Amino acid sequence: MNIKKALFAAVLAIGCISASAQETKTIEVFKPHWYVQLQGGGQYTEGEIDFKDLLSTNFQLSAGYNFNPVLGARVSVNGWTSKAGSRIGGTEYSWKWNYVAPMVDATVNLSNAFFGYNPKRLLNVGVFAGLGVNVGFNNERAIHVSDVLYNQYSTSTASGTYYNGTATPGTFTITSALVPNADQWLRHLWNGPRARLVGRVGASVDFRVCDAVSVGLEGSFNMLNDHYNSKQAPNPDFYYNVLAGVKINLGATHATKVVEIPTAKVIERIIEKEPAPVQQQIIQQGGAAGPNTGGTAVAQQKEPLRRDVFFPAIRSTNIPADQMNKVEDVANYLKKYPEAKVTITGYADRGTGNPTVNKGYGEKRAQAVKTALINTYGISASRITTIAMGDAEQPYSDNDSNRVSICIAE
Repeated sequence: MNIKKALFAAVLAIGCISASAQETKTIEVFKPHWYVQLQGGGQYTEGEIDFKDLLSTNFQLSAGYNFNPVLGARVSVNGWTSKAGSRIGGTEYSWKWNYVAPMVDATVNLSNAFFGYNPKRLLNVGVFAGLGVNVGFNNERAIHVSDVLYNQYSTSTASGTYYNGTATPGTFTITSALVPNADQWLRHLWNGPRARLVGRVGASVDFRVCDAVSVGLEGSFNMLNDHYNSKQAPNPDFYYNVLAGVKINLGATHATKVVEIPTAKVIERIIEKEPAPVQQQIIQQGGAAGPNTGGTAVAQQKEPLRRDVFFPAIRSTNIPADQMNKVEDVANYLKKYPEAKVTITGYADRGTGNPTVNKGYGEKRAQAVKTALINTYGISASRITTIAMGDAEQPYSDNDSNRVSICIAE
């Protein structure tokens, strides 16, 4: 025990003599970057014929930018072929056409959002949503189907559309009695290029190969107006894309940074590893609170207590289990000194979000510690003050450590 005391006294003396003494650690810092992506796969366009008859080929070329570990944007060009079909008068008809759809998407990396940034993570799950324009062309096969049906049912009595080999559409009539499923007639038949607004939502899974390359799979749900497949229906038209491909990052995606931790934290960590009796003896010698007093007992002298409660995950506001011992330290201090009070300041990192959002996270982190002191340890709310600092100040040099509530009791 005497040897341990001597070692602690030496460490504390060095800490008091040299205020610049530091502990360092290496962290990975995100760097905003561009990427390109090439994908290929299949499309299913909703229709009334067999599933396999509505599958077609699909490709996508994209360029994107990741602003931070969670949020990004991408511009893509998607397209190739869509298919449609219907059963009319007991006969199945099908047709296909080509399209190209430039899109703009917002992307969210869910893995980083919920589990914190990790550039070495093998699997990243994300979601995206976007808008664009679908330009359809080469709809001649649908026109041919219309002409076939015109020749067969032109003596009917309900309106329809036909081309009959000409560029200008004409009209004719059909009836449900003569043609079953007449409500699915090609009443929205189009010729020549047609541009339509399209919206989509989707999800992606990327597997890291190296810092520069990942391979992945994504699926999307796309919605357009009812005119896309030439048929009339009481709902919009939909198609689904499933694509696999490769993503190549352009430039460095992260950097290695060495950060310093203040000496007081070094001493605190050393003390926390020791049994309670040893901690108490060190406190009595001035180890945890300030300069060495040469062995003079100062156990009853009230010194301020600081504890930093960290929230490692981005947007996290629940106190991690391994940080609750720090909340307990604050509670024990307040119980020992009934006149003492605590100020809890909640912070957020500047690497994500914006000042308004981050102030909200700072407030929630400070409130989380306050709630734990009240509900778990029975501390009166009148003895607790909370401050929402957000990212207005950054108490730590490394970005992630600023997701913290700093508690100062005195």
